[in-house]
Amino acid sequence: MHHDVTEEELKQARHPHELFLINLIFNHILMFAASLGVARSYPLLLLPIPTFSAAVMLYTLWRARRSLVTDSWFVACHWQVAARRSRMLLALLGAVVVVVAAILLVAGGNPRPQHWALLGGVILPGMVTILVLIMMETESMQQARQALVPQWVMDRFPKPASSAASV
Repeated sequence: MHHDVTEEELKQARHPHELFLINLIFNHILMFAASLGVARSYPLLLLPIPTFSAAVMLYTLWRARRSLVTDSWFVACHWQVAARRSRMLLALLGAVVVVVAAILLVAGGNPRPQHWALLGGVILPGMVTILVLIMMETESMQQARQALVPQWVMDRFPKPASSAASV
């Protein structure tokens, strides 16, 4: 459903999606791929990736909660979309960390080829999920540009009666 919003609200509604996409594309894909080449020699170079990602996702969750009070309904709805996807990504990353830790514990800290194969089998679904989240978030950014809100968000966060009527 198309909503009657200002140009400023359209711009503000894109911010959570842009932030989430920066985290996914720059941090989880580019930085991760770039650091893999030196990970064996300098394993601490991998540390900024989850730190930055967690900071961005925690900020998104905090800002989404705050937006329910401070922002217009339309902008707040788009923060809720980004927050939901941030929770999904946090759950995915948590599950990957637990499974990778379990595999490394089973390997006794010295993984053999079969352990590396299992690690790849765990990381691959995570990478696919990140790519799907990139596509979903790109679509959400397009919806923000077109003054649209997903139906599930409108059901969960109904538009206040004092707001302008939808077109």
